[in-house]
Amino acid sequence: MADVEYQFTTTERKVRKSKKTTSSNKRRESNDQGEVTITELDKENVYPSENGHDDKSGEYTKAMNKDWHSGHFCCWQCDESLTGQRYVLRDDHPYCIKCYESVFANPCDECDKTIGIDSKDLSYKDKHWHEACFLCSKCRVSLVDKQFGSKVEKIYCGNCYDTQFAARCDGCGDIFRAGTKKMEYKTRQWHEKCFSCVVCKSAIGTKSFIPRDQEVYCATCYEEKFSTRCVKCDKIITSGGVTYKNEPWHRECFTCSHCSTSLAGQRFTSRDEKPYCGDCFGELFAKRCTSCVKPITGIGGTRFISFEDRHWHNDCFICASCKTSLVGRGFITDAEDIICPECAKQKLM
Repeated sequence: MADVEYQFTTTERKVRKSKKTTSSNKRRESNDQGEVTITELDKENVYPSENGHDDKSGEYTKAMNKDWHSGHFCCWQCDESLTGQRYVLRDDHPYCIKCYESVFANPCDECDKTIGIDSKDLSYKDKHWHEACFLCSKCRVSLVDKQFGSKVEKIYCGNCYDTQFAARCDGCGDIFRAGTKKMEYKTRQWHEKCFSCVVCKSAIGTKSFIPRDQEVYCATCYEEKFSTRCVKCDKIITSGGVTYKNEPWHRECFTCSHCSTSLAGQRFTSRDEKPYCGDCFGELFAKRCTSCVKPITGIGGTRFISFEDRHWHNDCFICASCKTSLVGRGFITDAEDIICPECAKQKLM
């Protein structure tokens, strides 16, 4: 208990209207139940009566700024005389030490013994301890005048509390100590120095970042690692890309493999997995019409006729004499020419 005031008062005998008084010392204590005063009465000035009997009628006790017959100054609880005894004053009532501790003293949460008036009462959240019993629940070190934490009605020193209950960094796994700056995102948290890009290790701080698969990336590293890249130049496609055979291209990179003309938005065909514009494909790979000698590309749905090793556009497959279309009709070869049956008959006549 703190701030307890002891009082040493005197017991006096009135003789010829004169008093003998000893000096007094006081100690005042206060606890969670109010302020109390502990007083000790001194017997050295108690005189026997003249007839030799233990007659107290001529004696008196001075306490609480009043004079009492010695037999009248008693404990408020048990009514035992307090003359020559220490007592505790509470709410203007005197108590003997035994009654005071029985009625008002707190039990220690550690040892379950009463915290008497001669012991310091340490309290926290309606719990009380002797000074010697105020210990960490895990390592048993004294917590007097030290920082401590509580969990599930137990008290712990700072180190034990941190080890068992403190939040930990998702980066390094260490605890967040008091005053440490914490970076949080959704259900994860980091020390400021641990909140860094998984690739370049630079601290992100307040800069923008992109989370992916439980990792954190700065914007630059994320683009380098995950952004779509052109299959031709291998640079990142930020906008306006073209997809060909499930592969991404910049519009400016998607060109004819022969003449480098842009194919974006144009008709094209491919050969050996490479794209070509219509003109280059015809010049390089297409069959040529026997009649007009131009390539038969097939682009745009053009039909053609083949006979032996010769090929014609549909529009070019005509009789060499009358120029009538022979598509879907019979025909007769005449050297390098083809003629319709009617022209063949006339030629034979």
